Amino acid sequence: MLTYAIFFATGCFAIALLLNLWKIATAEGVGDRVLALDTMVINAIALLILYGLANGTEIFFEAAMIVAMLGFVSTVAYARFMLRGNIIE
Repeated sequence: MLTYAIFFATGCFAIALLLNLWKIATAEGVGDRVLALDTMVINAIALLILYGLANGTEIFFEAAMIVAMLGFVSTVAYARFMLRGNIIE
């Protein structure tokens, strides 16, 4: 029963990831693209966690933490670049 739930959730997050890719390609403004990219990082984290649950390994949870940290830092860096024009002062 649990495997069906994991497969269903994986399918839902994969579809959401594809919709985020579509939004990145068709968005009018840069802010919409950054928001879609940040949401895409969240979906990738969810897919990593679901894959770890399906396989019963713990390494994917650590990979999800690394992706989360990189996603946060990249979003903050890009927002800072949009506001000030530079990342490092």
